[in-house]
Amino acid sequence: MSRTATPGISRGLTFVMAIAAGLAVANIYYNQPMLGIIMAEFDHSSTAALIPTATQLGYAVGLFLLVPLGDLFDRRKLIVLQFLLLAVVLVIEGAAPSATILFATSVLLGACSTVAQQIIPLATALAPPESRGKTIGTVMAGLLCGILLSRTLAGFVSTHLGWREMFWLAAPLAIMAAILMAVMLPRDKPRTSIGYGEALLSVLFLCKEQPALRRATLTQAALFGSFSAFWTILALHLQEPDYQMGADVAGMFGVLGAIGVLAAPISGRLADRYGPARVIAAGVIVCVISWLTFGLWTALAGLIIGVIILDFGVQSAMISNQHVIFGLMPEARSRINTVYMTGMFLGGSFGSAGATYAWGFGGWPAVCGFGLTLSVLAMIPSMTRLRASPRPH
Repeated sequence: MSRTATPGISRGLTFVMAIAAGLAVANIYYNQPMLGIIMAEFDHSSTAALIPTATQLGYAVGLFLLVPLGDLFDRRKLIVLQFLLLAVVLVIEGAAPSATILFATSVLLGACSTVAQQIIPLATALAPPESRGKTIGTVMAGLLCGILLSRTLAGFVSTHLGWREMFWLAAPLAIMAAILMAVMLPRDKPRTSIGYGEALLSVLFLCKEQPALRRATLTQAALFGSFSAFWTILALHLQEPDYQMGADVAGMFGVLGAIGVLAAPISGRLADRYGPARVIAAGVIVCVISWLTFGLWTALAGLIIGVIILDFGVQSAMISNQHVIFGLMPEARSRINTVYMTGMFLGGSFGSAGATYAWGFGGWPAVCGFGLTLSVLAMIPSMTRLRASPRPH
């Protein structure tokens, strides 16, 4: 018999939800370290080059169209169903005969992977207010490990087996996550009686009526754009004569970046204690420093140090922004998450596309200039919030 969701969440359930979130979101990043291999198979077509952008656009579409369903239906059922659909799309993705079909299935893959954004609001709803930041931080740590370690796994598998095999390997992982969620999650109740169309329309009103939500979304969109710019181009940068490294090495950078995941639970606790505004501002400044490191320190060591602090800064700001938005309207957490994550991944899509253009225009220095610009732009809304926030006593 399914349990009913009640206030409170155990460490075990939090950990399981973190694993599921990581397995879900990993799917939209497998193609980044494999991009060079995929492009080579499809004769370096421009369509193949935009596959990471297609996946992130699909994620943004899924965030807008699918995540609001979490306020209308049992999130447990939605999570299980989305994982099963994700498994089907992964099998199709691995069998794609052309770059055009791979591009189209990448959009579907991104949309189905938004199941991670059903998990986070459910974890937030189960957590008591005094430990909300800690719970979000733990689940997000799992999600962020999925983002970063997916590149390591994809780089290794694509180098030694092939890029198609990576997608076929991911399909049973999605099925495993569906079973895990069906067994472990409590039954969830709808939080509102409005219809689907009204729920989508209310997303726009939430964005208009909640300035804190707008600030958080704009900040994270700019930061995630810079984050995506780096990871989209890294594999191509490492193939240059100065490095001559393959997809497996690009994937190993995910392990280095995972060090930044330590920021997730730490940032959650700091936001609980000192307020999120200062943690967000600090995260933005760290991201600016990371891009200066990439641009000025061109040795491999510069890439290593830069990726660690880039991920640390992005994750710190992300957790603290979520601490802000999930405290606004408990009955609309899924729709609030829709605004936030849609904006964030649109920023990521812009970052991927802009970095691809910058790479073609001026190589790595142009990419660094583009990433630095996005990080500096993130300062504007974050500093506005910092000035408006009360000082700690």
